[in-house]
Amino acid sequence: MQERFGSRSAIVALTALTLAVFIYVTTESLPIGLLPQIAQDLGTSPSAVGLLVTGYGLIIVLVSLPLARLTRRLPRRRLLCVLLAIFVVATCLSAMAGNYWLLMGARMVTALSQALFWAVVTPAAAGLFRAEVRGRALSILYAGASSAALTGIPAGTWLGQQTNWRVAFLALSGLALLVLATIAAALPDAPAGQGAADRGSAPDRGRYLSIVATTAVAVTGAFAAFTYISPYLSDVSGFTESSIGPLLLARGIAGLAGVFVVGYLVDRHGWITMTGLVGLQTLALAGQYAFGASPVGAVIAISLSGFTLAGLTAVLGSRVLVYAPGESVMASAATSTAFNVGITAGALLGSVLLPGPGVRSTALAGALLSLVAFAIVLAEPVVSSRRKITSATTGDPLPESARVR
Repeated sequence: MQERFGSRSAIVALTALTLAVFIYVTTESLPIGLLPQIAQDLGTSPSAVGLLVTGYGLIIVLVSLPLARLTRRLPRRRLLCVLLAIFVVATCLSAMAGNYWLLMGARMVTALSQALFWAVVTPAAAGLFRAEVRGRALSILYAGASSAALTGIPAGTWLGQQTNWRVAFLALSGLALLVLATIAAALPDAPAGQGAADRGSAPDRGRYLSIVATTAVAVTGAFAAFTYISPYLSDVSGFTESSIGPLLLARGIAGLAGVFVVGYLVDRHGWITMTGLVGLQTLALAGQYAFGASPVGAVIAISLSGFTLAGLTAVLGSRVLVYAPGESVMASAATSTAFNVGITAGALLGSVLLPGPGVRSTALAGALLSLVAFAIVLAEPVVSSRRKITSATTGDPLPESARVR
């Protein structure tokens, strides 16, 4: 495996970076699972605790690009170690917070580190491997995010319920300390801007902007429906409250499968893979709307939407490293911003629809937005800044793997 994929040190570093992704995603959403315990302990309302997640995401949207610009000349290993050190300290402070505002402040510091982490981690991981296997490496990296939804958040919630919500945060801080030590030992300390993945291998501003637009619109559609999946399953599909957890687990497993399927396709068929995922998401959300009253239809639809959303997360990182018109850190930061804008906009759109058309309409809105995203990604070759470079076999620009050097 090492000869075909990468060196032992590269695999160790990738594993540590994947765990870092897992930790950050788990920490971002963990207050949702521990909402009653945090609210009761700090003497605040559940809605206020919900702002711990909303505010966290807003910070990522606002500061990703400015922080990436300020730090783009710093060596990756040192920067990642600093970010993880900030995470360790801020998460410990979260666990020790004596009131709501101290917890909010500690969470915002953690969010600042996560905003920059997303911009740095993709080129750092990609630079460890040959061009031919970078897509597969990034699929492993982003499996950390899917695994967080599948196991991290449920495990953290369980630990907090069995002990105290503070224990769950302390456990994440301890795990982050181990990851920090591993990254410090295994990740090369290459000068900034000189790595193999520090710039786009086939810079194309037109295609890159299309990818950013597709991301924002597709993720808005996905989260318009996913944010309110629990009331959808109970009110539309008729599932009991006790069934929702296992159904979300099934969706998470489908998402993990999507990440690994993308890993085997994206290096050679990046645009086709992304187009297929957005098209499949359109069908999945349309099916969620049309067949929501059927338990079987609902399960199939939400599993497909989980597959496509997780797959999109993985394909984005790889394609940005191909078409970034400048530094890959800045390109990754912009894509991360677009993704988080989609999360926030989707949740807001769903909240507007709930009182009127109802929760079932969130799936229809998601399908229509996904259709718009599908049109954008279909037009991507047309807006390419390198339209004259064509493939003799497909008519599409040269296969992305052929361009990565």
